[in-house]
Amino acid sequence: EEENLAPKKMQAKKVLKIALRLLWILIGASFALFLALLATKPPTSPLLLASLGGSTIFLFGLTRAPAAQPRALFGGHLLSALIGIICYQAFGDDLWVFITAEILTLAVLLLTQTVHPPAGANPLIMIQAHAGFSHLTEVVLLGVTILAIVAAIWSRITPGKTISYPVKWNCPSPAAKNWSIWE
Repeated sequence: EEENLAPKKMQAKKVLKIALRLLWILIGASFALFLALLATKPPTSPLLLASLGGSTIFLFGLTRAPAAQPRALFGGHLLSALIGIICYQAFGDDLWVFITAEILTLAVLLLTQTVHPPAGANPLIMIQAHAGFSHLTEVVLLGVTILAIVAAIWSRITPGKTISYPVKWNCPSPAAKNWSIWE
């Protein structure tokens, strides 16, 4: 009977370890998002900060992913938001402007290897919110910077950690230019 208890104890320890890691991630992600939202004082459009929620998932849940590294995080958010703002300022908010901004964003992020999937929503959000250039620094840059700083600190104070964020500062995302279905 003692032989049967040993594997069960090991299984229970493994489950507890996973639960504690998950709890740690959730606390860190909550804290980061709370600070980002507090600092940016969400504007009247709740969609304006929606992409930060997705970034939080990447930073705290997919920490090793190239799309979570600073190049993709900052580059993706800033470039996509800028494209949305420019398109709105130049052409308004007709349907074709939304589509054009999103297609331009896809091209720019692929070419610069700064793909960060949550940032893909930024051009649509900026147009929908009728955002001005001040949103780029006062909302997007500030929010993303807070998320990145909290993720970096949180990863360094994590008990029993194996890696720290960022894993690689200038990691291209995607790593190669063989996009989509082509090799």
